Amino acid sequence: MTHIALFNRRKLFGLGLAGAMALVSLPVLAGNVITYDPAALQAAVESGKPYLLDFSATWCTTCKAQARVLDALQAENEAYNNIPILRVDWDTYRSGDLVAQLAIPRRSTLVMMKGNTELGRIVAGTGRSQIAALMDLGL
Repeated sequence: MTHIALFNRRKLFGLGLAGAMALVSLPVLAGNVITYDPAALQAAVESGKPYLLDFSATWCTTCKAQARVLDALQAENEAYNNIPILRVDWDTYRSGDLVAQLAIPRRSTLVMMKGNTELGRIVAGTGRSQIAALMDLGL
């Protein structure tokens, strides 16, 4: 299934409980950070809850700064830990359907989503208040 198909509502509704269960067994990095793959996205979309897409690269200093802010915010506000963060490896997926579908301009882009709806985004921003405001959209 392609990334574009994941955003096709007809296909999403047929996945039901299996997709929700997949969200429970996703590979977790730290806190509630999940390694992105199409199945992880599908589970997040199906959950009906907000989730954050974090388009990042391991070598990107801006991405690392964003991750530090996210970690600090989660440590201070337990409610933020209820928002799954799907970390999308820019080097792997930058030419993929998800990036095209959401018009992601570059790595270090954070996008708050609920289902197929974008709630807000930050491109290359590392400000604590800016990232907190984005996370607040998911509460």
